[in-house]
Amino acid sequence: MSFTPFFRAFSLRIFLAIALSLVGFAAKADIHPGKEYELLSPPQAVETGKKIEVLEIFAYTCPHCFDLEADINKWAKQLPKDVEFRRLPAIFRDSWAPFAKVFYTFEAMGLTERLHGEFFNAIHVRHVRFDDDKALFDWVEKQGIPRKSFIDIYSSFSIQSKALRAKQLTRAYAISGVPAVIVDGKYRTSVSNTGSHAGLLSALDQLIKQARQERAGK
Repeated sequence: MSFTPFFRAFSLRIFLAIALSLVGFAAKADIHPGKEYELLSPPQAVETGKKIEVLEIFAYTCPHCFDLEADINKWAKQLPKDVEFRRLPAIFRDSWAPFAKVFYTFEAMGLTERLHGEFFNAIHVRHVRFDDDKALFDWVEKQGIPRKSFIDIYSSFSIQSKALRAKQLTRAYAISGVPAVIVDGKYRTSVSNTGSHAGLLSALDQLIKQARQERAGK
């Protein structure tokens, strides 16, 4: 009996194990300010109290935000109990405000889980054009949502105020592109910083640990 095939198979398993361990090590490599993330100056207040805030800044019309959606959703579902994931619709110019109002209307009506992803899909998969409010309200009605109820909330002072606040925060976080993620009001990172979705999520894990240590040191 020849042992050559056995040793070849054994060697291959060892090689693969080492390669996988190196990949895992690389994914968890140390991150550095000015490279994988940036320090916010000044830091911004968080809305999560004792919990560490992870804030994704996105836009429904952004294809990169759409591409990230599945990965960041899966990651967010596995966060520790002391971390809270939130979203902020970016507003770089006034034409982005209606999409921010859509997000906040979904939120106010308890429709985020049901329609947030569907709205992304409508834009990027089915190529629905939301050039005016009528196109938006028609789409909402097709989702089984009472048209008048949606319009009343979408047009309310509360939603207008939230959209204005989103515009102010987009500037306060010094966002130049989306998607971007802010950790605990102190650290800003993105796929542009980290090079990939996996790199971004790995950086977020490490920034959460940093934020936890800083909170414990207070």
